[in-house]
Amino acid sequence: MVDSSPSRVLITGASSGLGAAFALACARPGVTLFLGGRDAARLGLVADAVRERGAEAAIAVIDVCDAAAMEGWIAGAAPLDLVLANAGISAGTGAGVAESAAQARAILATNVDGVLNTALPAAAAMRGQAAGPGGVRGRIGVVASIAAFVPAPGAPAYCAAKAAVDAWAVATAPVWRGEGIVLTSICPGYVRTPMTASNAFPMPGLMDADRAAAIMLRGMLAGRQRVAFPWWMAAAARLVGLLPAPWATGLLGTQKGKAPADRP
Repeated sequence: MVDSSPSRVLITGASSGLGAAFALACARPGVTLFLGGRDAARLGLVADAVRERGAEAAIAVIDVCDAAAMEGWIAGAAPLDLVLANAGISAGTGAGVAESAAQARAILATNVDGVLNTALPAAAAMRGQAAGPGGVRGRIGVVASIAAFVPAPGAPAYCAAKAAVDAWAVATAPVWRGEGIVLTSICPGYVRTPMTASNAFPMPGLMDADRAAAIMLRGMLAGRQRVAFPWWMAAAARLVGLLPAPWATGLLGTQKGKAPADRP
């Protein structure tokens, strides 16, 4: 059922940025894409774009924080070859003040609970699917970040959320692989998307979303537990993360943080 050309793909956060680019990377004749997001108009534009490539598309205006709605949507879309838990929000302490409680909770709810609300029902659905080549029943990618490797004072909740997602996925992957489910933690660096457009600081290694999506898809289909790119940036982040905490936060604290959310 699942091979190098997945035919039924579900993506959250598909209305723009990485999610939209990933949808286009998967689009081809014979593919059905289930596109989830909170903006119906933008989802419609992505659906039109994938249809131009010969794929079928079904959109769902849905909030990943709504566990019951996510479970129902995913169960209704099954069987699924590939699922990408991509939806996320970004904000930080760019104004030089601590994150508000509302902002921190919103980031953790979307970026952690939203991932679980996608990955867990997807895995439940895949357990009932027939195994294909290599015993694979389905593939799930969760979007973390290279920010998972560093305690950056400019984006505390964001780094914490991505660290939680990465650690959960990497630790869970071997167990799920025994059930025929391939789980991949995806840790990109800076990608040119609406989310990074407001970053008022240097972004080394910034790449276009279509290139990032191709790397993500290739890593998922290769069955990797973690896809971190660009490799040199991931390595540098790992090294900084190994420093004593005061050194790491002192070094990272010299960088301007992400802008606070207008409405956390």
